[in-house]
Amino acid sequence: MATVTTYICASPADQAIDFYTRAFGATERYRWVDEHGRIGHAELDFGDTLVMLSDEAPDYGALSPKTLGGAAVSLVVEVEDVDRAWKRALDAGATVARPIAEAPYGRGGWVVDPFGFRWNIQQPNPDFKPEDLGAGTQRAVS
Repeated sequence: MATVTTYICASPADQAIDFYTRAFGATERYRWVDEHGRIGHAELDFGDTLVMLSDEAPDYGALSPKTLGGAAVSLVVEVEDVDRAWKRALDAGATVARPIAEAPYGRGGWVVDPFGFRWNIQQPNPDFKPEDLGAGTQRAVS
């Protein structure tokens, strides 16, 4: 069995750690800072999920969404109270990318953090079934 852990590059990483702590309640496990003052590796717990991050290291090809002009991934945060989590993220400095809306799979919206990452803040619908999405191609996976 494999485990997939998200590893992001944020610029500056120390401010990102502060933002994720304030916006999403993440807790920092540790950080390693190199001789130039860059965060070479840090780990944050988001509930039971680990997210690793670093400062940019262009010599290793580690570039942030700011340098790349956007992020190719979104991060999803499942919460019990989407309104409270939404306000917390906006108060910490996130901006609205897609307002909160109702959907068959739950209630949520997208914000972009000050470092260029898009977060889907989602309050899941516990009664959701894939067929609730309606028309489209669906394939059962067993």
